[in-house]
Amino acid sequence: MTSIVLLEYPKCSTCQKARTWLDEHGVTYSARHIVEDNPTSDELRQWHERSGLPLKRFFNTSGMLYREMELTKKLPDMDEAAQYDLLATNGMLVKRPLLVTSATAVPGFKESAWAEALGLRS
Repeated sequence: MTSIVLLEYPKCSTCQKARTWLDEHGVTYSARHIVEDNPTSDELRQWHERSGLPLKRFFNTSGMLYREMELTKKLPDMDEAAQYDLLATNGMLVKRPLLVTSATAVPGFKESAWAEALGLRS
């Protein structure tokens, strides 16, 4: 059985919805509080590589901290290593919920993408 991790912020309504969806589909997973146990830059790099997605998709672009830091202007000038390090400074910068499996990582909650990542029929 693959090890599945749900990185979440428990007060986030989308994270709660994702957790309910996983439970309803009988998925065994471990939950990780994205702020109390923030991902490291190495973890983020590995997950990004597994995902096949642009690194920007791992940023919580609608978050208050993202806007306060004016990252829309700053990210284009940052290399990937600096972006991983930045994401690792605060879990609120990371797009959540984040589903991580041994094969992929899916930022944000979209039922069809999660079903595909988990090999489920949606």
